[in-house]
Amino acid sequence: MESQSQPQISRLVISIFVMVVSACGTTSTRADNVTYDHRSLIVNGHRQLLFSGSIHYPRSTPQMWPELVKNAKKGGLNVIQTYVFWNAHEPRPRQYNFEGRYDLVRFIKLIQQHKMYATLRIGPFIQAEWNHGGLPYWLREISNITFRTDDDQFKYYMRRFVRKIVKMMKKEKLFASQGGPIILSQIENEYMTVEPAFGEAGERYIQWVAKMALGLKTGVPWIMCKQEDAPGPVIPTCNGLNCGDTYHGPKGGNKPFFWTENWTARFRKFGDAPSRRPVDDLAFSVARFFSKGGTLANYYMYHGGTNFGRTGASFVLTQYYDEAPLDEYGLRREPNWGHLRNLHYALRLCKKVLLWGSPSVQNLGENLEARIYEIKESNTCVAFLANLDKKIDATVNFRGLKYLLQHHSISILPDCKNVVFNTRRVNAQQNVRSYHTANETYSNNKWQMYQEMVPNLEYTSVHANHLLELYNMTKDATDYLWYTTRFTLEGEEWAVLHISSLGHALHAFVNGIYIGSGHGSKMKKGFEFEKAIQLIPGANHISLLGLLTGLPDSGAYLERRNAGIHKISIRGFKGGVLMDLSSNDWGYEVGLDGEKKEIYTENGRNDAKWASAMSSLPVTWYKFLLVAQRYFDAPKGNDPIALDLSAMGKGLAWVNGQCIGRYWVSYLSPLGEPSQSLYHVPRAFIQPKENLLVLFEEHDGDPQNILISTVERNNICTFVSGQLDCTVKEVKPRAILTCPNEMVIEKIVFASFGNPMGCCGNFTIGSCHSPYAKTVAKKLCSGKSFCELPVSAKDYGADASCLGTTGTVAVEAKCSKMINI
Repeated sequence: MESQSQPQISRLVISIFVMVVSACGTTSTRADNVTYDHRSLIVNGHRQLLFSGSIHYPRSTPQMWPELVKNAKKGGLNVIQTYVFWNAHEPRPRQYNFEGRYDLVRFIKLIQQHKMYATLRIGPFIQAEWNHGGLPYWLREISNITFRTDDDQFKYYMRRFVRKIVKMMKKEKLFASQGGPIILSQIENEYMTVEPAFGEAGERYIQWVAKMALGLKTGVPWIMCKQEDAPGPVIPTCNGLNCGDTYHGPKGGNKPFFWTENWTARFRKFGDAPSRRPVDDLAFSVARFFSKGGTLANYYMYHGGTNFGRTGASFVLTQYYDEAPLDEYGLRREPNWGHLRNLHYALRLCKKVLLWGSPSVQNLGENLEARIYEIKESNTCVAFLANLDKKIDATVNFRGLKYLLQHHSISILPDCKNVVFNTRRVNAQQNVRSYHTANETYSNNKWQMYQEMVPNLEYTSVHANHLLELYNMTKDATDYLWYTTRFTLEGEEWAVLHISSLGHALHAFVNGIYIGSGHGSKMKKGFEFEKAIQLIPGANHISLLGLLTGLPDSGAYLERRNAGIHKISIRGFKGGVLMDLSSNDWGYEVGLDGEKKEIYTENGRNDAKWASAMSSLPVTWYKFLLVAQRYFDAPKGNDPIALDLSAMGKGLAWVNGQCIGRYWVSYLSPLGEPSQSLYHVPRAFIQPKENLLVLFEEHDGDPQNILISTVERNNICTFVSGQLDCTVKEVKPRAILTCPNEMVIEKIVFASFGNPMGCCGNFTIGSCHSPYAKTVAKKLCSGKSFCELPVSAKDYGADASCLGTTGTVAVEAKCSKMINI
């Protein structure tokens, strides 16, 4: 940690820090006038530092929204950013849906109730790893339309939707110019990445887009992300991991430096291994951005949530940005949430000087620098001391004082003297997410099944003498399309079935017998499928279940994308094509019988003939029962709920008629594990009694081993080093534990001082362990919701001279609503 010649931070700085933390929850954010200059957004005549986080209303439930917004504000944010999801709001032309998870007005008003600002990214193309990038499927069916270019048809429908959203916001007085929370709106999205594909038509389109948006007269500025030449007064913004270094700000000098998306992780697709962005790197990027003149930074995502139903784009996991400061279930992920909160509070100490001071840069050595802001009239100063080297720590002299700068770190000095925050020194507590199998999993449960009929040619409703395209047939109403054909042979024969598909997956049946499946990947949607088959004398039937895992969400010419089987043949074992079936007589059936009957709903479940369940069957529906009741009860308490589907293969799951999303646990990552095996069931989907759980399993699975679990992050940890550098006096570190949700520390699970190792939930003692550490931790923390632990050998009776000690305290505690000491 940075240090200075004083033994500790001055009491004055600590007092100011506490005042800023306290004030964060009470500051009014009513805005009646929003403008900007080269430095920042100006609200009611005052320049602003804006800390923003993306929370997408359809990826959670209205019941979750208040807690999400509250935790965002407690985390030091003052802005919530969201996209507007066109295909969710207008699934059919002029048929609108603004209810439930899609109640945009309710969500924006909730932000206002918490005295926060909002950024509305209308788009209406959004990408966002969302199905079709937010564009309604019905746009594809407009003859000769080209998306996102100077195309009159596309511009007509785009303008119509944007006007509707703006009109809705105006009616509810939600723009800042009306006293509402919306201080910025975005039009289009990352257009510069596709503009070259359209040439001059793309240039004309982006000019038209800006003129159209400005003509709506919202009274607040418009932004365009990744559009360096944003027309007129529209503000260009950056998206990326390190916009402080990769983006040099708007051209022209009269627009502020904004960051629309700072990726808190990487979104994941089926087949991906876990991803994690270290919070110290995330904090470094934010501090770097503000040190270089940025005044608005947005975390994408602050809460990712869930791609319920079929809303995820191609191959995108149902779980979205689970590594964000608020995880998929809305629980605080520590230390991410706490470390960033501390960063925001430290930057707020610098607000006035950052917004009004004169900047300068001082070289402190190779890869070492100080970025300074000063207001000489009031003798105020802010400094950011940066070590840009990725590996080497350094000690620097700044204004007569020595500071230890760890590698790849920034120290924030709100008075150019005292360090209040270092991006690399993560003192925020940690926590562990745990899953607890609910009793309802085992309470006399019983599964029933309904096998989907595998159709033959005569049982299909659409016929053609060629292979039809998958998107065009399913029209985003289902993932599934049956292809079926038949041919005759004089005798029995072994052969090879060969299929070429543009994606995304298929399951193959020959004469009603399941022979296997194939699928593409996130990088290559198309694939080849080959399987040895035994053909019989007379008629032979081939039935293929082609399927999608979402529509594409990015790139030019989305309207021209296609998928599905495009070539199929029967080959001999020794090579050569025995029979090309691509132009055969084909029958098609869109969707599944169970989907059409809606057997996953209370009203539709009786339309299927259910039988006792068996495992490892293809294209089979499963229904969860409690003997004599036919339903399962909700797990007790208020903790989030998850389904552990590790025993299943691939399919869709519904609870009380609500689809919780696609699962695909049979698609393993390079680590040999499913990309996702636990699936969020919001409490809002659950009734206290009599809940209906239905799954459609495509190719394999054992429903008897599905677990219903509750989710918590009640195990909290601190891991703080007090070891001093021999040449510099260190600021006294603090080891703090705070229980969530009015809980108290029930148990000290682990405690060590010396050189402990590991991470929260997996600590181990080192060679310099003090046997008194647990006693000290119990005395200071048991029964309390908050406690502060010392970080010194003396307090733990430890040997400070022990060879290998790091002077580190590591404590894991269990929080509980019941005091049981």
